[in-house]
Amino acid sequence: MSNLHHIFYVSAIFLIVLMQNPIRTHCHTNGIRPVRISAGNNNVPTNVSRVQFSEQQFLTWVSFVGSLKHSVFKSAENKLQVSYTLHVDKNNYGGDFTSIQEAIDSLPLINLERVVIKVHAGVYTEKVNIPALKSFITIEGEGADNTIVQWGDTAQTPGPRGQPLGTHGSATFAVNSPYFIAKNITFKNTTPVPAPGAVGKQAVAFRISADTAAFIGCKFLGAQDTLYDHFGRHYYKDCYIEGSVDFIFGNALSLFEGCEVHAIAQNLGAVTAQGRRNVTDDTGFSFVNCKVTGSGALYLGRAWGPFSRVVFAYTYMDDIIIPKGWYNWGDPNREMTVFYGEYKCTGPGASYAGRVSWSKELTDEEAQPFISLSFIDGFEWVQV
Repeated sequence: MSNLHHIFYVSAIFLIVLMQNPIRTHCHTNGIRPVRISAGNNNVPTNVSRVQFSEQQFLTWVSFVGSLKHSVFKSAENKLQVSYTLHVDKNNYGGDFTSIQEAIDSLPLINLERVVIKVHAGVYTEKVNIPALKSFITIEGEGADNTIVQWGDTAQTPGPRGQPLGTHGSATFAVNSPYFIAKNITFKNTTPVPAPGAVGKQAVAFRISADTAAFIGCKFLGAQDTLYDHFGRHYYKDCYIEGSVDFIFGNALSLFEGCEVHAIAQNLGAVTAQGRRNVTDDTGFSFVNCKVTGSGALYLGRAWGPFSRVVFAYTYMDDIIIPKGWYNWGDPNREMTVFYGEYKCTGPGASYAGRVSWSKELTDEEAQPFISLSFIDGFEWVQV
């Protein structure tokens, strides 16, 4: 191997390691130590009550949250200038490929330039996986109603070695690389709504397991566990998400703006199951200017993670929302650590009167960190 080839090889390996190893930031709560208020504590100002002082402490924390970058990786540096475009047509009418996976497989092992894969109208019955090193891919359909990718695996479907795929492996479309964009396309898991209490029927339509992904005008169709919002910072704009139980779930940091969340629950269901596991996770879901519609009796969220965090703001809610709003996953201890907030929501399901005591009706100041692109550092990388 020549010296020049050796230098190139070492540089490529360094780049791969850098891309695949997230640089964690400190949690918002680091550096904020709540003052303990006790009979002998003189830190409470004499001109305010203990309740007022507690509220001031909380607002200090909220301001601190709003001032930080919630980075999962380093500062985002998206690439939007298109290097080249590939066409997929299932009928082979002028397309470069007849399947989406073929188009993805044709890309370099390490892809470092923006590639647009235009998927012509049609129903593509295939299971798609984008590997971790194929970054900067855009998948663009000819309208979500006209361009559909579908498959029907569940968590109990046998995998290549005969073992169940599990929820993670059940996805119709899985993305493991950063800077992914999808536009005007439907991702569907064809598994029907499972019977109440059925085991192993989790059936993911889409899994995103990477940082800085954006979805514009897309549809995600399934039943239990439709959208696995697994890991990273994500932006959903004008999307339609349909399911029955925990149909938006995972431990990502994601903003849903102008989306319709539609339930097809036969009985009891839940919109979200956010999986924040500990106080150091900078993760959570925020829904802004959305709609929650459909059937069944629905929780806004279930505390899949003990520090689960979800906010609904300016969102219309049908009368399908259970008055309590939120569920502790059968663990009362989680009521002390979750963050569930609502802000200026409307509709018959938005009444705060019956909500659980451990959720919060947010003030203007409290809602501010959750309702703009800054929640996901989007001003750095969301330009789609």
